[in-house]
Amino acid sequence: MTGPRVGYQEFAEMAPDARKALTALGAAVDATGLDKGLTEIVKLRASQINGCAFCIAFHLNMARKHGVDARKLDLVAAWREAGVYSQRELAALAWTEALTLAPGTGGTDDLYADLLAQFSREEALALTIAVGTINQWNRIAAALRFAPPAAG
Repeated sequence: MTGPRVGYQEFAEMAPDARKALTALGAAVDATGLDKGLTEIVKLRASQINGCAFCIAFHLNMARKHGVDARKLDLVAAWREAGVYSQRELAALAWTEALTLAPGTGGTDDLYADLLAQFSREEALALTIAVGTINQWNRIAAALRFAPPAAG
């Protein structure tokens, strides 16, 4: 089978409460004031790891709208070696990978300490919610094969 199993719009119509709940989690993170460009980079990286074409395209579009430097978007898959990210972004990306690749462990204490060196506890909580939410979106969108949105 090629193409979407269920398209995004159909998902929204068939499961409006689920879409609303996931969207509300994203809005809750936005309401904390955590930098939107940072959260888009994090969502992009998790989506790359999870192989979610819809979410990769969506968060590239969103990151561009929020003025994220193109070099950062181009190099996010190799963020450790790229030399273009701030210490804060590096900590966020490391936390994202830990939670995405090994969700059962919840990240190591050392990694969480590194995160807290760059973020307040409230910001770390918001970032953790953002990572958890994008991972859920990735699993839904990839499983249902949502078609990537147009550039925009």
